[in-house]
This record gives sequence, C-alpha cells and structure tokens, in this order.
Amino acid sequence: MNTKLILSFLKDVAENNNRPWFQEHRSEYLAAKDDFEQGVAKAIGTIAEFDPSIAHISVHDASYRFYRDTRFSPDKSPYKRHLGAYIAAHGKKALHGGYYLHIEPGNCLLACGSYCLPTQILTACRNEIISNIDEWLSCVQSTGFLRWFGRPGDHGDHGFGLAHLKTCPAGFPRDFEHIEYLRMKDYCCWVNVPDSFFQGDSWLPRMADVFASAKPMLDFTNAVIDDYE
Repeated sequence: MNTKLILSFLKDVAENNNRPWFQEHRSEYLAAKDDFEQGVAKAIGTIAEFDPSIAHISVHDASYRFYRDTRFSPDKSPYKRHLGAYIAAHGKKALHGGYYLHIEPGNCLLACGSYCLPTQILTACRNEIISNIDEWLSCVQSTGFLRWFGRPGDHGDHGFGLAHLKTCPAGFPRDFEHIEYLRMKDYCCWVNVPDSFFQGDSWLPRMADVFASAKPMLDFTNAVIDDYE
C-alpha cells in the first residue's frame, strides 16, 4: 500500500471534515480508497494461507464505508478519520470473530477476535474456558500471543480485552485461578503499529505473524459463537 498517500488524505479530511471540501477532493479519496482496497485484497490472500475459512471473502465484504452514520451521534462530521477492513468468514456483521486492519494517522493497528458479544454467548465462552482451561491457556499464553498482545489488563501499545469487569461475573467461582479471563467482556486482541507499517508489501508477512498468533484463540471462541449463529 501507499500509506503516505492514504495518511495524507486522512489528515486532510480530519481537518476539513465537510461535504464541500470532500467533493472538491473526491479524486484524492478515490485514489486512497483504491490503494487501501488493493492492500485488503492482498491481506485476504495472505490470511487465507493459514485460515482458509476467509478465502471466499471479497474486498467489498471486508471494507467499511467511509461515510459516517451521524443519526445518533453528537458528532455530525460526515466522514470517518480512518480506513478499516474486517476480514471474517461470516461477514462484517456476524458475531463470528475475524481479523481487522485499521489505518489512521497516529493510531494504525491490527486486531483480531470478537467484541460486543451478547450476554448468553459471553457466558458460554466463560464456561468453555473453565471447562477447557489447559487448551485456553495454550492459546493465550503461547509465546507468539504474549509477544503481540500480552495478558488481560496490560496497557500500552497492545492489549487483550477491550473492557473488563472489576469483579468476578455473577455465577462463576471467585476463586478460579485464572479469573482474569472470566472478567473479560470481549475476546478481542490488538497491537498498534507505526504509521509506516503498511507501506509497500513487506507488511504482509508481519501481519500474518500477528494474526496467526491469535488464530488459536479465535478458533476457540468461534467454536462457541458458531453454536449461536
């Protein structure tokens, strides 16, 4: 990808987030969008090498619209400040977890997993963790996973779990040895990357290393989620 082109456009639109400016610079948006989508196509092909379940996903299936839905937001700016794509076997709107690419000036990242899970699915995931704790630990305490994402509650440029309960969830044993995994309100892991990360094609094997490290965790949770979809 030509991230210099993409980031330049995103910086400009953040400073001029209005329709008249956008219409005057639509050609710049189309150039950035096309370049990003070419990168997404390459990402799908690379991820499919270790996760064939997403091989059928198209760029259109994965890419998010650049236009914001402002109906219920106090922020009425019409355009996003980032470009993102969610590569998931069941599509962007499914609960089934997948792989996410995010390009935003100063906040580029790779993420993997599931978030905003309904209570019954989150409870089922917690029960599955308790019942198969050794398998779960092999997924989330592997060298690769810890290298890229750390442990629940870690802070900085990576993380595992977007939100956590302060106490043990109701109905679960408070003395469970690995209670930090039960307190998680989602099973999403992420790592921030430099703005230069996506430049060219050299990022593809690095992306594959990150996502392949997360795939066992993803498979574990998806096996539970898929029973409800």
